Amino acid sequence: MLTSVPVAARPDFGISAVSCRADHTRWSAPEVRADYRVVLVRRGLFRRRAAGVPADVDTTLAYLGVPGEEESFAHPAGGDVCTSISVTPRLWRSLAGDSGPTARTIYIDPRIDLAHRRLLTAARSDDVDYATAEELLGLLSTVVSRGTTGPTPLGNASVDRDQRLVAAAREAIAEGDPTADTLFALAESLGVSPSRLSRAFPRHLGVSVTRYRHRVRIGRALDRLEAGETSLSALAADLGYADQAHLTRTMRQYLGHTPTALRRLLAPAPDHARP
Repeated sequence: MLTSVPVAARPDFGISAVSCRADHTRWSAPEVRADYRVVLVRRGLFRRRAAGVPADVDTTLAYLGVPGEEESFAHPAGGDVCTSISVTPRLWRSLAGDSGPTARTIYIDPRIDLAHRRLLTAARSDDVDYATAEELLGLLSTVVSRGTTGPTPLGNASVDRDQRLVAAAREAIAEGDPTADTLFALAESLGVSPSRLSRAFPRHLGVSVTRYRHRVRIGRALDRLEAGETSLSALAADLGYADQAHLTRTMRQYLGHTPTALRRLLAPAPDHARP
C-alpha cells in the first residue's frame, strides 16, 4: 500500500513523504506520470523499471522521473520511505536546460544525503518560501546536474549581470516589495530563474538570499524593539513571520537572545543609572 503525505507545496514545487509497504514483490502494472520529479530514499529500498531498464534504489541512490515515462515498481526486500520532489517544467528547465536525464539513477554521496536531511528540517519550519525553497534549489541543482547535461554554465560576462541582479533583489527586499515575499516570486519579477538568484547571492555577498532577507528583517525588528515595541505578536505579523514563536526562534538563532531580552538590552538606561 502506498501513502503520500504533503510536506511542503508551492506553485513551482511539491515535496511529499511517500511510504510503501511490502505488499508486492513482483513488478507493478506500468504507470505514467505527468511531472518532473526527484525521488530520494530515506529508509529501505525498492526496484524501479523505466524505459525497460531496472534499477535497485536505496539510500545511496536517487532517481529522476520525467513526464510521459512508463515505470513499474517492486518491493522484494520490504517497505520503504522516500522523499518525492515534484517540480514544474519551467523550474526543471532552469536546472537542466532543455535536455532530458542522461542517467536514470544518481549516486547520493554524504553531502547530498546531508542536503536531503537539511531540506526536510527546513520543510518543518515556518519559512517554506525562503529557507525551504533555497534548501530545495541547492539539493535539486546538485542532483539534476549529475543526471543531465545541465544548463549552459555562466561565463565571465555574466558577473556584472549577476551583480546588478543582486542589487535589484536587495532593493526589493529592503523596500518590502510584495514580490519579495517568496524567493520564486522575487526571481520571476527580476526575470531570472530561482536557481540563478539563489546562486548569485553567495557569489557576490558571501551569504544566501535567505540569510540576507533575515538580516533585513532582524534589523527592522531591532529598530522597533529599540523604540519600545510592546506587542511581539504585532511585530512578528508586520515583519512577515508566521507567528511570535517564529520571530523568537529566528532572533535567538541569529543573535542569541529572545526579542524580550533584546528589548531590555536596547532599552534606555534609567535616569538614576546614568553618570
